[in-house]
Amino acid sequence: MPKLQGFEFWSRTLGGARHVVAPMVDQSELAWRLLSRRHGAQLCYTPMLHAQVFVRDANYRKENLYCEVCPEDRPLIVQFCANDPEVFVQAALLAQDYCDAIDLNLGCPQMIAKRGHYGAFLQEEWDLLQRMILLAHEKLSVPVTCKIRVFPEIDKTVKYAQMLEKAGCQLLTVHGRTKEQKGPLSGTASWEHIKAVRKAVAIPVFANGNIQSLRDVERCIQDTGVQGVMSAEGNLHNPALFEGRSPAVWELAEEYLDIVRQYPCPLSYVRAHLFKLWHHTLQVHQQLREELAKVKTLEGVVAVNQELKLRCQEDISRQKEGEKPSGGLPFFHWICQPYLRPGPREGSEENGGARSKRALEEEEGGTDVLSKNKQKKQLRNPHKTFDPSLKPKYAKCDQCGNPKGNRCVFNLCRGCCKKRAFREAADCPGHGLLFRTKLEKSLAWKGAQSRLQEPQPAGSGEPGSLPEVVGSALA
Repeated sequence: MPKLQGFEFWSRTLGGARHVVAPMVDQSELAWRLLSRRHGAQLCYTPMLHAQVFVRDANYRKENLYCEVCPEDRPLIVQFCANDPEVFVQAALLAQDYCDAIDLNLGCPQMIAKRGHYGAFLQEEWDLLQRMILLAHEKLSVPVTCKIRVFPEIDKTVKYAQMLEKAGCQLLTVHGRTKEQKGPLSGTASWEHIKAVRKAVAIPVFANGNIQSLRDVERCIQDTGVQGVMSAEGNLHNPALFEGRSPAVWELAEEYLDIVRQYPCPLSYVRAHLFKLWHHTLQVHQQLREELAKVKTLEGVVAVNQELKLRCQEDISRQKEGEKPSGGLPFFHWICQPYLRPGPREGSEENGGARSKRALEEEEGGTDVLSKNKQKKQLRNPHKTFDPSLKPKYAKCDQCGNPKGNRCVFNLCRGCCKKRAFREAADCPGHGLLFRTKLEKSLAWKGAQSRLQEPQPAGSGEPGSLPEVVGSALA
């Protein structure tokens, strides 16, 4: 049976899916996908998988896909990041029997993607992308799809999408932000870009960006003409988004934890989900944030959720008639609702508006307030200090500036010392590097071997006889 393509693939294989859960690293695992499907999601993606690791590591395949076979978890698209056509296809061939399509990640804007040369950092390499998609389209038994970010220019974005379609892409997800729009610089996604792409291609298009409620989903479909809408952040803060409901946060947490019991995942995934789900409540009951950070077992997480439920019910009982939510929230903190990421503050004229993350942190809380990461470290080790004046002072390596070895004969760190000692065939007892000693022993042994091979008169007891040479070599 020939594989379905384009709109036929979308309507028959994907069931005309309009409500889509995005691929999210460590966050769109099986348990979360099942929770989302129970509350209106019609299509889910796996977390982004590294194609090269997927090919070489059987345990990685088992942990991320093979052990997660579940009849309820369909339709499903597996997403890979890759920058080599052969590797991408090898990984896709290993995954195609467990999904309905293979997606190539061309949208990840994070620094790890830049270092690994994948995601949105391939969007200028059209020749490479054509070869990757064309080969996958030829070799796979399931369709290949792509998730992209836009260029600042609409015209270039349209040509980019048309190139991917021509290479064999059967469905395109367009995130309406550029690769520079991330974190505090995210801003608003451009639906105009998405609309232009939709008009220019003859394959189904999903929109991604600015989706915080079911009303946003409906408005996006109407404004852009796309076939479906994908949600990431909105889904994490309210998995019932596609149902148009906003349940109590503990209600969905309880349901999710029950699914995790049946389909286990790392506790770090669970904790990350609950930090998102409980975001607004944890601003009010901050002690529960610390308890969630410290808990080591799933049952411990269940206990924290029960405590959160009790505290929220107490807040509800104290609620006065006609009282409105605080902090400008649309609902009270115990209700699932979107989290709007704050944008960067306006900068001064001196720096042209550019503000570093560290500068913002210091301005918000002063130098006495620790960052969240440092607070976590201090929670694990109460005696840890971050006061620069109390840190021990180390003598620096003469070459690289790292701390030098206290007994290094060259006044260098171990790395620099090793290079110099090897180059000069020298010893450094302080670092345990004995290149000169080993060389002398090696030369002595070779000399002993050459003397052993010299012909000796029978019965000779003169120096150079066997016992004496062996003794010399051992010495």
